[in-house]
Order: sequence, then C-alpha cells, then structure tokens
Amino acid sequence: MKFQSHFSFTKQQRNGIFLLFSIIVIIQLFIFFVLPSLDSPTINSNKTPEQITAFITQIDSLKAIEVENRKPKIYPFNPNFITDYKGYTLGMTQEEIDRLLRFRSKDKWINYSQQFQEVTKVSDSLLNKISPYFKFPKWIKNSRTKVSPNYVSTNSKLDSSKKIDLNTATISDLKKIYGIGDALSARIVNHREKINGFNDFVELTEVYGLTAEVIDRIKTQFVILTPRKIKKINLNTATKSELVTVQYIDYEIAHQIIETRTLLDGFSNLDQLKKVKGFPLKKFDIIKLSLQLN
Repeated sequence: MKFQSHFSFTKQQRNGIFLLFSIIVIIQLFIFFVLPSLDSPTINSNKTPEQITAFITQIDSLKAIEVENRKPKIYPFNPNFITDYKGYTLGMTQEEIDRLLRFRSKDKWINYSQQFQEVTKVSDSLLNKISPYFKFPKWIKNSRTKVSPNYVSTNSKLDSSKKIDLNTATISDLKKIYGIGDALSARIVNHREKINGFNDFVELTEVYGLTAEVIDRIKTQFVILTPRKIKKINLNTATKSELVTVQYIDYEIAHQIIETRTLLDGFSNLDQLKKVKGFPLKKFDIIKLSLQLN
C-alpha cells in the first residue's frame, strides 16, 4: 500500500503557497516601516535647535495662559462679608477665615486693610495680593480722617417732632445713619415698598444685613408716623384658615395653635404662643403684629 507524501504539491498549489508567503511579507513590511511614519508627526529635519526650543516655549506660554484663565477672578468686595468659600478662593486658611467670622459675630467691622491683617493674621504677601480689591463704604473711608458731613452721631437723639417718618424717608436720609450704605438703604426702601409701608420697627429685622445695633440707631433718628394698617386676627376665635393668612404660620403650626388653645381654654396673653409646638420663636415679634386676644 502506497502513502502520498504531505509535502508533495502540485504546481498550482505551489503557486498559491508562494502568493500567500508574498502577501505575509508585504504585510510585515507595512507594519514595521509604513505605520510608524503615519502615527508620529512629521518632523522637519531642517528645523534648527533654536527653532524647536522657540516652538516648545510658545506651547508652554499658551499652557500658562490657559491655567491663568481658569483661576477664579477677583472683583472688588467688602472684606466684612467674606464667606468660607470666598476666603478659600482668595487663598486664606480656615483658621484665618474663622478669626474673621468670630470678629464679625461680635458685630464689629473691618474698616481698613491693616485692620484686616490684624484680625485674620494673614501674611503680608496675601494681604498685598487681595487688599487692592477691598471696597469699603464711603462712611468708613471718611471716618478715619474726619466725620462725614452726612453722618449722624450714634449718641444723638432727636425730638419726635424733628424725626423723619421711616415710611417716607429717602435713600439719602437713611444713608446718614452710621452703618448704612448704598446697599442697605436700598434694601430698606425695597422692603418698605414690598410690604406697603412699615407698621413697626421690628419689621426692619426682615431686611438682610441690617443688625440690631443699626436698627437701634435708626430708632433714634426716625419715627413711624404713617404705619401700615394691619387687620388683626382674634387668636382665641380664629379658624385654621384665618391663622394661615398670618406670615410665618402654616397649616401645621395653625393646627398646633388650635390644639394648645383648646388645652389652655383660650390664650390669656400672646406670649403663650411660644409654648406652641413648632412655633417659629425668632419670628414671634413679627407674627404678633397680626394677632389680638379680643
């Protein structure tokens, strides 16, 4: 019995093998010599080292400009109102920010750049970087050298006949009070228009940024001659629907008020509202403007 060798091929088979081998060689040459030249950028061998260095320097410069553009921009600001986030973006440490917040919590004010450093203990380099952006109210700038002609002394009190009606006072009138600048005076007037006039000085506590000390100064120079009329609700007979018409009283608080009223067999004084579950104690003085017992 004869066995045919596996290595004996016909002429046609040999031609096919040769063609396959040729294709493999061509593919290998393409991979090793052509592809690398396609993947790498074409380098002009005529470039001198100086030109290459200049090109690299230009790229570094563009990168530096992009990094600078991504940094937070600093705009003029009052350092008395620096928040945690603002202080962080300025480069202050948490300890420096905390020192400023503790100082402001005592109702004290930063009046000049050097005082800012004394309070916060920031470095000279950081102070020199951010102090050009400090923006203090005009009354602070003037108070370091002389008293502003529009400034009203904290201790001075006017007779009632000489006081200005708070419901007709202008922004210029309000700015004469120590501690009130453009922003606060505008907020006071805007809030007055929003509520259709003040009924009581306690409503000034609703103005953002207005401290109790400044409100006391306002009381010495202003009076409410034309108070806003408020329709008072009888606390001992009011329904839940009537109670929720009062600012800061929602349905849950109204329900608790009625429950407490039932237990007490009627309120004998408005202060008993403070015992109501969930009652907003910080808004008590505002709420009681709309309530009465009879």
